[in-house]
Amino acid sequence: MGRLVVFGAGGRAGRAAVAEARRRGHQVTAVVRDPGGHGGLSGDGVQLMAGDVTDADSVARQAAGHDAAISAVHDAAVRPSALYTGAARALLDGLARAQVTRLLVVGLASTLQTEHGVALMDTPGYPQEYRSFYLAHAAGTRVLRTATTGVDWLVVSPAGDFDHGGARSGRYRTAMADAASRISYADLAVALIDEIDTPAHHRTHLGVEAA
Repeated sequence: MGRLVVFGAGGRAGRAAVAEARRRGHQVTAVVRDPGGHGGLSGDGVQLMAGDVTDADSVARQAAGHDAAISAVHDAAVRPSALYTGAARALLDGLARAQVTRLLVVGLASTLQTEHGVALMDTPGYPQEYRSFYLAHAAGTRVLRTATTGVDWLVVSPAGDFDHGGARSGRYRTAMADAASRISYADLAVALIDEIDTPAHHRTHLGVEAA
């Protein structure tokens, strides 16, 4: 049993990560901007707290005493280009100060490489109306890749997209980017907690899909 802190715990990926961590007996601190809207998260081994993932001091406070961290943040009120780079910098700084050495980040398939060595967002026919959002995620990952840090980070994303109505099967496989690939939120969470319980990938972007 360990202690995990989940930033962005109020979203679908964050809630799934909290649920999977509790399923395995971990104690969880669920961090959101406004706890008032997420009262259902607290209880049964889950402590709900307010925090700002773009503020290193806040990250350090929330992460103190924990074994690992998950970031599943999304905030429509914040410019993506500021959110994902700001979060990456604050997480690396705050987690290092809190002596938390393992960080899992929920990423986007759009920035994952295909078998041909190009990002999915750069393949013919891929939707471009959200390209600024894709690029913001890519910039956040670049902060992680270029940092000199003792934090052992890993970005995990669907290889394609979420199966929004999919249930937990408990199974998944790693995969290169493929727009037709799908995985449920619950099975992505299985991959996240597996990489905390038994770390197998380090300092890279890992794609996963339904097995």
